[in-house]
Amino acid sequence: MTTRGMYFEEFEIGTEVISPGRTITETDVVIFAGLSGDYNQLHTDEEFAKEAFFGRRVAHGALVLSIATGLAARLGFIEGTALAFRELRWKFSQPVFIGDTIHLKARCKELKPKPRLGGGSVIFDVWVVNQEGKIVQKGEWHVLVASREGTG
Repeated sequence: MTTRGMYFEEFEIGTEVISPGRTITETDVVIFAGLSGDYNQLHTDEEFAKEAFFGRRVAHGALVLSIATGLAARLGFIEGTALAFRELRWKFSQPVFIGDTIHLKARCKELKPKPRLGGGSVIFDVWVVNQEGKIVQKGEWHVLVASREGTG
């Protein structure tokens, strides 16, 4: 089996990765509403949203978080080596609108060996940034990553 991702021992504190951009579309919002069952008018009703706080529809915060995990996956740095996404702390800082383009930036913050689990916990500071350079979401992700020795 060939892996593209990095093993726990290969991570270094301070290492950063930046994803390509991804534009949030009408289709993303509609499909996510159907998948999640969240048809809140702030996301699905243009006329309602015009009178609401932001003056237009906003993408679901959880949709943007989900897309952020996909952007991380596109980078391949934990492809085939991630054992589990174990924890997250997350803040929704700014709205994301249909038509906004976001990208993900992640920095390795901490490494905790977990030999009993076959690897270690890699803790990332993560930011989702829009086309204007504004941080729209941010937080910390804890990912259990395989150890090279644990691959048998």
